[in-house]
Amino acid sequence: MASYIARRLLITIPVLFGVVVLVFAVTRILPGDPCRILLGERATAAACNVFDHAHGLDRPIPEQFVTYLGDVSRGDLGTSFQTSRPVSALLIERLPMTLELSIFALLFATIVGITLGVISAYRRNSLIDVVTMAFANLGVSIPVFVLGLLLAFAFAILLKGTTLALPPSGRLTPGLSIVPLAVRWGLQNDHGPLRAAVDFLSNMYTVNGLLSAQWNVFLDAFRHLILPAIALGTIPLAIIARITRSSLLDVLGLDYVRTARAKGLTDRRVVQRHALPNAMLPMVTVIGLQIGGLLSGAVLTETIFNLPGVGAATYDAITSHDFAVVEGFVLVIALAFLVINLIVDVSYAYLDPRLRPA
Repeated sequence: MASYIARRLLITIPVLFGVVVLVFAVTRILPGDPCRILLGERATAAACNVFDHAHGLDRPIPEQFVTYLGDVSRGDLGTSFQTSRPVSALLIERLPMTLELSIFALLFATIVGITLGVISAYRRNSLIDVVTMAFANLGVSIPVFVLGLLLAFAFAILLKGTTLALPPSGRLTPGLSIVPLAVRWGLQNDHGPLRAAVDFLSNMYTVNGLLSAQWNVFLDAFRHLILPAIALGTIPLAIIARITRSSLLDVLGLDYVRTARAKGLTDRRVVQRHALPNAMLPMVTVIGLQIGGLLSGAVLTETIFNLPGVGAATYDAITSHDFAVVEGFVLVIALAFLVINLIVDVSYAYLDPRLRPA
């Protein structure tokens, strides 16, 4: 197993290199001058010459690429043109929001999707099956921005003043303060990897609230995540429900399932103990793919609900031609895709012993 994981890790190197080449090329091909976009009316020829020289944009493209590869190999993702801050610092600030939203959306999609898929397969061709699959088809068909606006309108306006009302934007209620974990744990003067990890956790407000026992912060942050998580997780939910139903129906028709029923086991026990575990492979595959999609597809959700995550930051960076931010964020998302695919592949060996490498 260790050699298999090592081989898969080696395969990620050329894939990441291809991602770096593609993103670097695309950012340079896009029309527009970063200097004139960022400086606006002040962008005289002299000012742009100074700007390009300061950011290395006056050098030949191949030289820029070699320099960028060297920086990335050392863990330096560059500096933002707009804010003059390191891209790694922006990632520590923005990625936790997207990761937190993706986790809650995935939990919602997985729990509800598998439940609906199992019920639909168990009650095949019944009214419940028809309604569930109609809901799944509807969920796939509604765009995220439409569903997000509908949810915000329903729960923030129509239900305003009721116990079902939910906040339509932001991460915390105005006026509610949050204590950084670095301050609470006395790490203000630490500037090493430990401080970066603590800051990363601290920017996940629900995790911060749990670790610091700020229950009001946790509950408020959780309430702010409900609507965007539902909006982001509805399409994956529908896909997971359909795959679960299809996979489970295939397994329920196999001989060993009929044998289990012939032995007198109840249908519920047959599904839980025999059918569902053996139907997990396609479900694990689609769930793994949805994780990557959630991380990279949160742009619209974060924009609609005014959440300062990676998606919103990437959109702003693209419109302003902030090359370093676009390249750094896309590289991290691509790395997350590869890690998730590796975890999914390794999980196959534990779900099905026949697939374990020799």
